[in-house]
Order: sequence, then structure tokens, then C-alpha cells
Amino acid sequence: MTSLVRSTDHRYLSAGLWLAQAAVALVFAMSGLIKLFMPMAELTAMMTWPGDYPAPSVRTIGVVDLLGAVGVLLPSLTRIRPQLAVVAAGCCALLQILAIGFHASRGEFSVLPLNLVLLPLCVLVLWGRGKRLPITHRAAGAA
Repeated sequence: MTSLVRSTDHRYLSAGLWLAQAAVALVFAMSGLIKLFMPMAELTAMMTWPGDYPAPSVRTIGVVDLLGAVGVLLPSLTRIRPQLAVVAAGCCALLQILAIGFHASRGEFSVLPLNLVLLPLCVLVLWGRGKRLPITHRAAGAA
């Protein structure tokens, strides 16, 4: 009985973690692609802060967002160095904390709900894949 409950709990936790990883990756990827490829005039019309900073800085943040998206999901999917997903989740959580401070200091409170949703998702992935239900490393000979 206990092993059945534990097995079911792991299944739900695993599904929840995969969902959280996919959600974090999707939001970070979309954000990164927008910051990288949208013309600065359109980006400034959509979000006010890019107009106050040089374009290379905004584009660099886009690259960081894309790296976060790839890092949170790809190592777990491939099971190659899956601990990198934990590191990426921690970095994404830190990025959200910094973004909350940045936007709050500028009075941009309308964007904070997204950051306040992403932060616990990143922490969930950090805890779940780091401590509770880590992904096992793929064996060298496995295909």
C-alpha cells in the first residue's frame, strides 16, 4: 500500500515538474526571442524599459533568457548532465528576483505578476529536480 501511494505521488510530482519546466522554458524562450529579434521601436512600445537602455544590452538580456529556456529543459530531456537544469532553474529564479527589483524601482508594477508567477515555478524546478525527484544521468552506452 505504501509503495503504491509513493509511486503515485512520484508520478504526479514528475508530471508537475515537467509541466513547470516546460512553462518556464516557454516563457523564457518567448521573452528571449522577442528581445532578440523585435525591432527596438516596437519593443519600446511594448515594454517601456528597453528605450532607456542601449540595444546591445537589451539583446544580451534576450540571449540570457534563451539560455535559461534551453538550460531548464534540454538537460532533463536528454538526460545529459541533468544537474545543469537545476543550475539553470536557480539562475532563472535569481533573474526573476532581479527583474522584480528592477521593475519595482521603475514603478512598472504591471509586469510584476508575470515575475511573481515565474519565480515560484523556477524555485519548484530548482527544488524538485535538485532534491526531491532528480533526473538520472543517462548511461554512457545508452542510445
